[in-house]
Order: sequence, then C-alpha cells, then structure tokens
Amino acid sequence: MQIQDLPYADPGVPDARSGPRFLWWLFRNQLGGQLKSLAWGLLHFASVAALPFCVGVAVQAVVDRSGARLALAGGLLALACVGNAVGDTFLHRTAITNWITAAARVQQLLARKAAQLGSALTRRVAAGEVVAVSTGDVEKIGWFVEAWSRFTAALVTIVLVCVGLVVYQPALGVVVAVGLPVLALAVLPLLPRATRRADTQREKAGRATELASDTVAGLRVLRGIGGEELFLDRYRRASQEVRHAAVRSARMWSLISAIQVLLPGLLLIAVVWYGVQLARQGRITVGELVTVYSSVMVLTYPLRHFEEIAMAYSFSRPSAKRAAGVLALERATDTAGSRAAEVPSGDLYDPDTGLLASTGRLTAVVCGDPDAAGRLAERLGGHPSQEGTAVLLGGVPLDDLPLDSARTAVLVQDKDPVLLSGSLRSLLDVPASGAVESREALAAAQCDDVLAALVQGSLDAADPMDARITERGRSLSGGQRQRLALARSLITDPEVLVLDEPTSAVDSHTEARIAQGVRELRAGRTTVVFTSSPLLLDRADRVVFLHDGEVAAVGAHRELVRTEPRYRAVVTRETEDEAALNGEADLTDVLAELEEIEEKA
Repeated sequence: MQIQDLPYADPGVPDARSGPRFLWWLFRNQLGGQLKSLAWGLLHFASVAALPFCVGVAVQAVVDRSGARLALAGGLLALACVGNAVGDTFLHRTAITNWITAAARVQQLLARKAAQLGSALTRRVAAGEVVAVSTGDVEKIGWFVEAWSRFTAALVTIVLVCVGLVVYQPALGVVVAVGLPVLALAVLPLLPRATRRADTQREKAGRATELASDTVAGLRVLRGIGGEELFLDRYRRASQEVRHAAVRSARMWSLISAIQVLLPGLLLIAVVWYGVQLARQGRITVGELVTVYSSVMVLTYPLRHFEEIAMAYSFSRPSAKRAAGVLALERATDTAGSRAAEVPSGDLYDPDTGLLASTGRLTAVVCGDPDAAGRLAERLGGHPSQEGTAVLLGGVPLDDLPLDSARTAVLVQDKDPVLLSGSLRSLLDVPASGAVESREALAAAQCDDVLAALVQGSLDAADPMDARITERGRSLSGGQRQRLALARSLITDPEVLVLDEPTSAVDSHTEARIAQGVRELRAGRTTVVFTSSPLLLDRADRVVFLHDGEVAAVGAHRELVRTEPRYRAVVTRETEDEAALNGEADLTDVLAELEEIEEKA
C-alpha cells in the first residue's frame, strides 16, 4: 500500500481483544511495508557499520605503505557511502509510508466504528476520549509500527557487527560483544516507571481535552449564566496537572537518554584502554585498534533505536489499548445482517410498545418521558444500542438487515442533530432518492431567514449554498440549526423518516408553517414525529399516546385532548391538580388558542 492509494478499500477486521493484540494485527497487515523498510534499513546500517572497517584498512595501509590496499580501502569506503545514502533515503521513505498507512488504517477503522455505533458511541465513551483516540493516539500507534522495522534492522546489524568483531579481533571483539547487550538492556528496569508516568500524562491530557471540548461546546450557555470563568479555572488546573505529569515523564525519559549516552562512552573508554595495552604488547595492529574503536563509536547510532522502540511502545501501548476499546464496542442488537441486503416497505411496527405507523401517513407520537422517546426513536431506526425486540418494517425485522439497508429504509433525526462545518451545499449533499430538491426541503423547513443570515455572515458568498457553516453551526441559533438539520433529513427522502422533537427550538408561527410544509413534502411517505407540540399534533394523520412504555390511546389530536386526561396533561403541560381545577373551560381555551395560532400562521 502506497500513500497515493489511500484510503483502503477495506481496512480489515481488527483484533481488538487487547492493545498488544491490536498492534500485532496492525503489524501483520503492514507486513509488506515492514519487509521493505527492514531491507533498506539493513542496507543503511550495514553501510554505516562498514565504515570503521574501511577506515581501519586505510590506516593500516598507510602504516604498511601499501598503495594497493589504500586504493582498495578508498573504493570500499566510497561503496559504503553510496549504500549509506541510498539505504537511508529509501528507509526514510518506506518508514514514513508505514507510519501514514498504519495511522490511516486505524482512522478508517475508528470512522467505520463511529458510523456503525452512531449516537451510542458518545453514550459509552466520552467525546473528548474519542477525539484523543482519533488524533494523538493514532499518531503514536503509527510511530510504533514505523519504528519497529528500523529497530529490527538495527538489532540485526549490531549482532552481525559483534560476530564480525569477534572473528576479526577476538580479544577486543569479546569485550564489545559483552558490553553492547549490557548497554541495550541497562534501561529495561526504568521502562515500567517511564511507562506509568507516560500513561498518567496521557490520562490527564485526555481529561483536559474532554474538559476543553465541553467548555467550548457550552461556552454560549456558560456566558449566559456567568460560569465561563469557573470552567476556565477548572481547565487551567487540569492543564497544570498535565504539565506536571509531562515534566515527570520527561525527567524519566531524559534519565534513560543520559544512560544511553553515558554507558557507550564508558564502553568506548574501556575498549581504547584495553586496545592500547594489546597494541603495546604487539597482539593487535594499529589498524585493528582503529577499526574496533570506530565500530564502537558507530554502533552508538543503531543503539539509539533501542531507546526509540522502548519509547514508541510505552506511548503506543496505552494508545492501542484505548483504540482497541473503542473498536471492540458493538451495538447490543448487531447481527451482522443475517438477511440479504434489501430496503423493505410497509407499516412500521414496534412490538415492545405496540406503536404502529401506517404506510404513507404522518404519525405523531406523544410520550411523557423525553428519554424514553429518544430510546424508542433510536429503536425505530434498527440496530439500537440496547437490547430489545426488533422493530418490523413491512414484517421484516430491521435488526436482521445489514446496517446500511436499515439506515436506507429508516432515517432517524436525533433530538440534537449535528451540523458539520463547511458550505451549506456540502451540508445538504447527502445520499438521497433525488425526488426532493434542496430548495423544496429548505422551503418546507422554513429556512428563508437562515439563508439570509448565512449570506450576511459570509463576506464572499453571494449564493446561500456557498455560505460557510461554522463548527456544529455555533454561529446560528438553536432554531436555525434545527431547521437546517430538518431540511437535510427531508432531502434524503427515506422510506420512513423519524423525527425526534424537530421544532422544539422554534416559535409557534414558524412551527405551524413547518408542520404544514413537512406534511405536504412527505405526502405518500411514512413519517413519525415525536413531539408534544399541539401545532404538529394537529397536522398529524394519527396521534399515538404512550404511557409507561405502551400505547395508551390512538386517535386525532383534538379527540384525544377531549377524551384522554393523561394525554391532555402532557400536551398542555398541566399538573393533575390544575386539570381538576380547570376542567372543560381550560380545554376550550386550549383549542381556541390553537385555532388562533393556525389562522395567524
């Protein structure tokens, strides 16, 4: 896989049982790139390791006054330099490719999992944690995958050089062969502590990121209640904790780095001292001493990769654990699509509550518990996050369909839909049947003032469709965001559209026009609206009232207001005592007020 070939057509099915298993799975799927990086790494490190031998031959040739051997040493030196340059260039190229492709694979897996889980993801994992996993953790995982092949090449080179030195000059070669493993293993006792400190830093950074995300998302509300300073102080304290943890972690890694510098220096001193003694005794030549000395100096370079791989694993292991934790999440009702892909049609029926939404009609659902309404709306879309009986569409269980088919058949708009940043054109560029144009959907959702506000807020956009929408639509009011989200849902024109409180943030006159626009645009299509607004309820073909998780009454809005006290209490927001006091007179006032609003609208 090359960078230009990204994204992957299929990133695969990860082994998410643990962090190390996930890293091993990722390594196996990057095996081709790893082998290329290993080959170029061996060429690079072998060329670097050959330089001392060439220098030793050249020095000895000068001592012996041998022009032929000096020329040979020069040719070998030039060849080693070429191998070093070529190997280093392509090692860097393949290593970066491994890093980017591994990170891209993980990001694709996370994006696919987020699409599968939908709103269930942020219920089970904090939003800040998801952001951290998708950004910083992905980079750390890619770093370890990229560093592994370079470490392997360095390890093989060190072993070969040690063997070569023992054969070339046994007396000094044994000292080097014994000393180098000691250098490589000397920092192992410090790694667990360094890993714990790195984990602590990462946890504190994750909490600070989550706090920052929550503060930014709620800044508008915080300013309204004068609480922004309180939350900013909390973030300052959290960021200071991150700083202290980062300093403690850096101290440990600096100690490891210092050891990696000190011990090779001590080994070099020992080799020089012992080598000088051997040279005085005539047991080795000056060229052999220079060769061994230079080899020890050069081997400090591949030895640095032992420290790097230790750091990479220490940082990537918790990152891989968190990524595996997200990738291991599943919806409670996932069946991997036991049925063939199809888009069924017919009545929408929920066996748990008895709710029936007839084909081609606008059904309004009234539920006194907003949380229960949200859970039911999610269940109507198929593959919910909680266990329960599958909803039937035309007699076909939605949970048995592949997730794509279920989402094509039934679209659920949450109570708090999210607007992605970008132009309005890109926001409305969603998979759709093509039967509903964007202007029709915007008109039905009463977005005229929203379009005007977008043009006014964009300096270089004369066409509202080219106007920019800020992150999560924060430059718009709650009602404007709600209407744009409704227009986006209407454009898709699904077989069944489920709307959870789609007009809770708009005024009554706009709400009445939206109710009429949705009814006209969705004529002949099945639409389910969870609401307690009299204006929407009065436009519905059928109203279903749920009480204690079951259908308690079915009928027209005005009929239920007259005949069902519990329904009237939910719709009019009156208590039982108020209902007893107000009686029929209050009911008459409610109906009169409703008619007055409709006439004005």
